[in-house]
Amino acid sequence: MNSYHPKSLLNDLQYYITPPHDCSYLENKSARMVFLDPVHRIDVVTLSELSRMGFRRSGDFVYRPECHLCRQCLSCRVPVNSFQMNSIQKKAWKRNQDLSMKIIPTKQASSVHYNLYERYIIERHADGDMFPPSYDQFEKFLIHSCSESFFLELWKDDKLISVSTCDMLDDGISAVYTFFDPDESRRSLGVFAILKQIEYIQSIDQEYVYLGYLVPHSNKMNYKSQYAPIELLLDGQWRRLNRTLNPKEIKQLGDMLMTTLSSEWNELFIK
Repeated sequence: MNSYHPKSLLNDLQYYITPPHDCSYLENKSARMVFLDPVHRIDVVTLSELSRMGFRRSGDFVYRPECHLCRQCLSCRVPVNSFQMNSIQKKAWKRNQDLSMKIIPTKQASSVHYNLYERYIIERHADGDMFPPSYDQFEKFLIHSCSESFFLELWKDDKLISVSTCDMLDDGISAVYTFFDPDESRRSLGVFAILKQIEYIQSIDQEYVYLGYLVPHSNKMNYKSQYAPIELLLDGQWRRLNRTLNPKEIKQLGDMLMTTLSSEWNELFIK
């Protein structure tokens, strides 16, 4: 399917850049972000074009890393009509067939959503930037949005066990953040949530699930390479990887992103 992309007014938007700060993904590295003036509320078309240029949304902020001598943050997206589950994903899919899915606007968030978010942050990310959790943080991060956003919920009977915040785009969705019941680790809910997002985009005849940044030198971010085929934004061009990379290849990719990719990688990528 070829999406129609009406003209947006990207050049009319105001952008800023942050001073250098500690990188969220890599130790002993500094980072800078280019971000859109959060005063501007943008439409789906504009957010879609920004996503194709490597931008992400967090609350009211739409941003993209702009770091000197580092290209580790690779925007990635799954072409849903070509996606094939691997063995681990098939097991996660089968394990969760007793769950039901609901989709609601983020503005309908309730204490049920926050309580699940709070437990998730406390039990799974107590060493992260979002600890300790608060309702104000939850609201600014996942409810406030400069565009059209929704929760993709997973329920076990009458119990909410997983929530994925997603932005609607004109060629698919952008996965913003997923949180889930920390007592349900056996289910691999992080994996299953992405699979349900892929299924949802297939069902509405769209093309991509944008998964944010794949960071080869960051173990917590390079899992995204497991969703193959996957497309990476390399030097302003979307390139497709038709197979999963092994750990050695992921490290090599990260090493070469500090300079330039060697010619041998052209055999793995399809323009």
